[in-house]
Amino acid sequence: MPSLRIVGRSSSSFTRIVRIFAAEFGVPYELRVVRDLLSMKREDYGGNPALKLPVLEDRSGAWFGALNICRQLSLASERALSVVWPEALSSPLLANAQELTSHALASEVSLVMSTLGGAQGGPHQNKLRQSLLNVLAWLEQNVSAVRAELPAERDLSYLEVALFCLVTHLDFRDVLPLAPYPELTEFCRTFAERPSARATPYQFDS
Repeated sequence: MPSLRIVGRSSSSFTRIVRIFAAEFGVPYELRVVRDLLSMKREDYGGNPALKLPVLEDRSGAWFGALNICRQLSLASERALSVVWPEALSSPLLANAQELTSHALASEVSLVMSTLGGAQGGPHQNKLRQSLLNVLAWLEQNVSAVRAELPAERDLSYLEVALFCLVTHLDFRDVLPLAPYPELTEFCRTFAERPSARATPYQFDS
């Protein structure tokens, strides 16, 4: 049996980030599905007091958040992959791309969760949507330059995995149409050819 458990959902963008890393590093795990995203119980989220997913449970304890989990998966693996982590993004272009991708992921989750909670429109939701549109326009304009500036010898970058999971999740949850973003769509089409992406499609857990 796997010694690692990921607490999350197959329909979650942040969970898919860590599942792609697990596949890239060849680390087996058990997925414990969070059934109720409106639950107020910490134990439903692997003990995370923020009531957020994903969480990684291993012999040393619980790790909260996608980036923390991805680091632990890399340490649990025998594969020596060249990974570009966020702290290695030293130029404004790359650092801003990571920041804006992380912001867009969080904004999209907020929009989806507000819908689940029954909220319809309102100033805060409108600002979140406009912020997301602004970020996607920036990413669309800069994605080719970002990828060209990343180290050529990389096996994987956290930025590209996060960006792929963001854009494909927008389509999966019908948050925004992707037609206005041909560069991002082409990036996702290329990244989707990786076995790790093919092995972790978005789906609603039964």
